[in-house]
Amino acid sequence: MTASQNSIVQVETFYLRVSKPQLPHMGRLVPMNEQGYIVDPDNGTIYPGDDRTLLLKISCADGTVGWGETYGIVAAGVVRELVSDVIGPFLIGKSPLDVQAIWQSLYNMMRVRGYTTGFWLDALAAADIALWDLCGKLLNQPVYKLLGGQRRTRVPAYITSIQGADLAERLEHVAQLHAEGFRAFKVHAATSFDAVELIRLMRARFAEIEIMLDLHWCFTAAEAVSIARQIEPHRVAFLEAPCHTEDIDGLARVAAATSIPVAAGEEWRTVYDAHLRLKTGALAVVQPEMGRTGITQFIRICQLAELHHARVAPHATIGFGIFMAASLHASSVIESLSLHEVQNHFVHKYLGHFDTAMQCEQGFYRLPEGPGLGIAPKDSLWQYLVP
Repeated sequence: MTASQNSIVQVETFYLRVSKPQLPHMGRLVPMNEQGYIVDPDNGTIYPGDDRTLLLKISCADGTVGWGETYGIVAAGVVRELVSDVIGPFLIGKSPLDVQAIWQSLYNMMRVRGYTTGFWLDALAAADIALWDLCGKLLNQPVYKLLGGQRRTRVPAYITSIQGADLAERLEHVAQLHAEGFRAFKVHAATSFDAVELIRLMRARFAEIEIMLDLHWCFTAAEAVSIARQIEPHRVAFLEAPCHTEDIDGLARVAAATSIPVAAGEEWRTVYDAHLRLKTGALAVVQPEMGRTGITQFIRICQLAELHHARVAPHATIGFGIFMAASLHASSVIESLSLHEVQNHFVHKYLGHFDTAMQCEQGFYRLPEGPGLGIAPKDSLWQYLVP
């Protein structure tokens, strides 16, 4: 194939929204604004009241297509404009096989203006995933082969959404998922009636499971230490996001004060974010999120984690499937992988609208198959397209 045949000729974005009934939060409905957003009263984070994502399609001169996806649930129009006004025109005429050089060039273009995270990096993540998908298709190889080779054919999954109106219902939900084959569960302190008590009940009923606690950046370092000491007797696998993301010193203080491994990383975009935290020695577990990092930075973060002898437990935020496929490809090559998060209330929701073998069942992800990422939209997906 000549360079002109595999050069990029078109870059497109597709914004998808799916209406759904609003569910009560902690027994009550949270007011939704006219843009369709709610603000979580516990952790102060903005969420859409419906399901949303942003897909990116890159086409080559020979007709080969690559698909990407980013974390497009809030202000997706910002990312769309960055793609159409800056990234798309830059990519035209480039070869997807230069994917890592392209990422660095795009990052360099905006770093002097301070755009080293946020929406600009979200846009880069979508483009990066699509470029890696194209690389695999052009070379007729799955992406994991291009990343160094597969170390595992399935990826162990942990549950992140324990549902129920009270502790009893939540414990029964854990029992249901346990019966389905899952053996690892994360409790969210910002959305649980009593996270400490739920952990105690889970440990008393299921001696063999792994339990994690996510503090959602809601606490000071001192408060996080107090919580950690309450749950230390219950063999907690890791304590996630114990204090505000910018409080790097606080992260180190928490790690020094508890025997529970400390985890962080879902909000990072680059290996530079990871370096600032890992060099403190605070982190035992890093949690890169493919929808924010793209494949290039995901792999670099994992390599840095291995240099610091930290484990990798990738985060899985809300998406329709494409960046999850990318995350599984990358996870399958990581030596220090422990568990991969699964949004169990979301993972099967839209997979029927994609051609893919990817699934999550009986406690494990089944990886996509075929060249590239092994996932592509079916025509049925476009019923959710927003112009």
